[in-house]
Amino acid sequence: MTSNLCRRHVLATGLAFSGLAALPSGALALTDARARTLVDAIVSDINRVIASGKPVSGMIADFERIFTRYADVNIIARSTLGADANRISSGQMAAFTKAFRSYIARKYGKRFNEFVGGRIEVNSVKQVKSWHEVKSTAYLRGEAPFEVSFLVSDRSGKDLFFDMIIEGISLRLSERTEVGAMLDRRNGDINAMIADLKKAG
Repeated sequence: MTSNLCRRHVLATGLAFSGLAALPSGALALTDARARTLVDAIVSDINRVIASGKPVSGMIADFERIFTRYADVNIIARSTLGADANRISSGQMAAFTKAFRSYIARKYGKRFNEFVGGRIEVNSVKQVKSWHEVKSTAYLRGEAPFEVSFLVSDRSGKDLFFDMIIEGISLRLSERTEVGAMLDRRNGDINAMIADLKKAG
């Protein structure tokens, strides 16, 4: 069960982040409609990437550019580090964020070919505090349908995707566990963990 959920995280996260490149930025406050537009754009964008015919390495490079531009990488990276983010230098945080961005691109970008025939259907949108939650159902090849909630915010000045909840499991919390395990193996050595992260995924 756990293994299947991990696979769903990888597949659905790839669908989610790859779709962000299709979205325009806007100056107006985030609305339900704009949050829904973000999620509606996902499937068409991932299909474009798959149809490009590029090798996996090229897909991963595209994925990293998309993630860098349209995901709130700083927030996601800081959240992934958890309390350890408060004890490291600004230089270490910058190095970690860069390594984390590439790690996410490798981890999820490698699964592009498994997205063929997949789709996500939006069910509802609602505002939750300062962000919007878009609930949807994901249909992936060889998988039973499952719920995915996208958390969208414009607090950085533009619409950005900052988390995804797959069957109750948060992407940020899931990656926090992964990064925390790397840090534990290095006895809390941030620089050593960053070096490991550069090779992970």
